[in-house]
Amino acid sequence: MSRKIAFSKYQGAGNDFILIDNRNNDFDPNNHDLVAKMCDRRFGIGADGLMLLAHTKNSAIASDFEMIYYNADGQKGSMCGNGGRCIVAFARDLGVINDETVFMAVDGLHHANIHEEQVQLGMIDVTHYDRDGEAYVLQTGSPHYVQFVAGLAELDVYTVGGTIRNNDVYKTDGINVNFVEKEDEGVYFCRTFERGVEDETFACGTGATAVAMAIALQEKREGHQEIPIRVLGGQLRISFDKQGDSFTQVFLHGPAKWVFQGEF
Repeated sequence: MSRKIAFSKYQGAGNDFILIDNRNNDFDPNNHDLVAKMCDRRFGIGADGLMLLAHTKNSAIASDFEMIYYNADGQKGSMCGNGGRCIVAFARDLGVINDETVFMAVDGLHHANIHEEQVQLGMIDVTHYDRDGEAYVLQTGSPHYVQFVAGLAELDVYTVGGTIRNNDVYKTDGINVNFVEKEDEGVYFCRTFERGVEDETFACGTGATAVAMAIALQEKREGHQEIPIRVLGGQLRISFDKQGDSFTQVFLHGPAKWVFQGEF
């Protein structure tokens, strides 16, 4: 008889995830086919990714839990900012944490706090970026390509983003492709093609973070910055301190909401 897997579904600005409490190690973390099946929108639950909440492997590291993240294709992924906010809400709802936490992810420790459905998530420092033509290439926990465009609402992000992600430069390792347009003074719109999902998503947290940094570089901003980024699924805000090419005290602010729970 098949075993039932308890799960919860959360979304952060329309980026949706399956969350599983795996502190008892019941879920096989190497069962990539099962992860892909659960994320399938027609034959499974449907999600942009799946996360396991687990005990931190290294007991010498002071953290409340470990976030193990999989892309929708079933493969382990790099850091996911919206996923990070959602797992903080999941941990709070499980009673693992209260309103503050330090947790381990694939790119190291993350500090976060949560108030109702709003999560402030600490991201990694960034001290380097590259250029690819007019685009910016940054590593914000995941690799991101950021291109400034006009007419973003009409852009075929699936085709244009997919072409960049699969070109000779990025095909092997993959890259997330972000397009950004300034709408009004201080307001920016971002759309993202995500590797691993291989499609446009409603939001991307590490992508919005990379976009905010590209904006600061493009506009030669310095000092403390708070940049609102509108995505298809809602509103995110990124804050950081910028000195030259270095970004520190980086925080991703946005919603994380429980949707439903069940058994698969």
